[in-house]
Amino acid sequence: MLAIKAHAIKPRCEVSIPGSKSDTHRVLVASALSDGLCTIENALFSQDTRRTMAALQQMGVTIDEPGNGKLVVHGKRGHLQRCNDKIDLANSGTSMRFLAAVAALGRGSYLLTGSPRMCRRPIGDLVDALGQIGVRAYCKNGNGCPPVQIEGTIPAGGPVTIDCRTSSQYLSALLLIAPYTRNGLDITVTAGPVSRPYVDMTVTVMKKFGINVRRRGDTRFSVDGGQVYRARVHTVEADSSQAGYFWAAAAITGTQLKVCGLSGATCQGDVRLAQILETMGCRVVRESDGIQVCGRPLRAVSVNMRDMPDIVPTLAVVAAFAAGSTRIKNVAHLRAKESDRLTAVVNELEKMGIAADCDGSTLTITGGRPRGAEIETYDDHRIAMSFAIAGLKAPGTVIRNESCVEKSFPRFWQVFETLYA
Repeated sequence: MLAIKAHAIKPRCEVSIPGSKSDTHRVLVASALSDGLCTIENALFSQDTRRTMAALQQMGVTIDEPGNGKLVVHGKRGHLQRCNDKIDLANSGTSMRFLAAVAALGRGSYLLTGSPRMCRRPIGDLVDALGQIGVRAYCKNGNGCPPVQIEGTIPAGGPVTIDCRTSSQYLSALLLIAPYTRNGLDITVTAGPVSRPYVDMTVTVMKKFGINVRRRGDTRFSVDGGQVYRARVHTVEADSSQAGYFWAAAAITGTQLKVCGLSGATCQGDVRLAQILETMGCRVVRESDGIQVCGRPLRAVSVNMRDMPDIVPTLAVVAAFAAGSTRIKNVAHLRAKESDRLTAVVNELEKMGIAADCDGSTLTITGGRPRGAEIETYDDHRIAMSFAIAGLKAPGTVIRNESCVEKSFPRFWQVFETLYA
């Protein structure tokens, strides 16, 4: 357990955050499928990204770590080797979904599994879509969740429909392997997608690696077969989801805090938290080398967070300090994350004396004066980091299982300490 110090933080502060987890996952896959040596700069080294790296290595991809935040990936041009051992992806949902699709390009049989929580997280819609393009894939327990068995082949491709109400990662997974199918893919999204900016990120990465993707809005995507990811150097952007914790710290403490390495031009959807905080009363300064949030008295908002699920716990904590009732809408899909994040947020805010409720897909928080509490993290990194921010203004806040932040931000606590005067 870690007790959060609730004394004054610096009135002005700058922080640097690690590379984007989402971008690192996507670039690792594109590099592994490429036609040569790829250098990834500012890569995120965390539990989740290391699960993706280890799985690709099990599939025969050589990945070197020369230091200074770099990775060198030896592309296999889509020719992945047989893997006799199971692939353990712990609780990394991105790894599970992307690699279930990547395994379809390999040789032989692949068994993808993970933690007990992972084996309750849905993947059935992706498995069904893989079946439509000629891949033998099934959930071992017949419940639409991992473990997943994939029989490697060269997928036929062709038309495919996919339901993305639960996760946009199903669509991203299909897009990433589409160039190596025989006939390409013509994808129709029948529902969703949620978290649309992450689909944009996938398409952006593919285009940077030389893949042509045609799209009509968010529901039709076409990728020709016979294309090849071209080896390149790629620099991973700073992670806007991680930036959100520090912008939130400024918002609730009334200080000025700049996150370096991000701009409004990023395709990461979570950068929009700065805009939401502006609506809540903060002043936001967007500069070429970073975005600064200046905390002011906060007021409640009503906001659709369908495309920004990872930032919902952070916004919920800020709302606990705002005047009025904040409504965070279209967030039902958060129940299928690393934890049931809606229940987790409600439970822990109520411990702090804040009225919170989730009715269907809307989370409602009535602001007040949160008091310190012992926060259960549910082994969820985003719950730990979000409620650590609350502790800056709620003396007596204690975070249980604080090491769970290693999933996405191993140095979070060190950076957090730099806030103090």
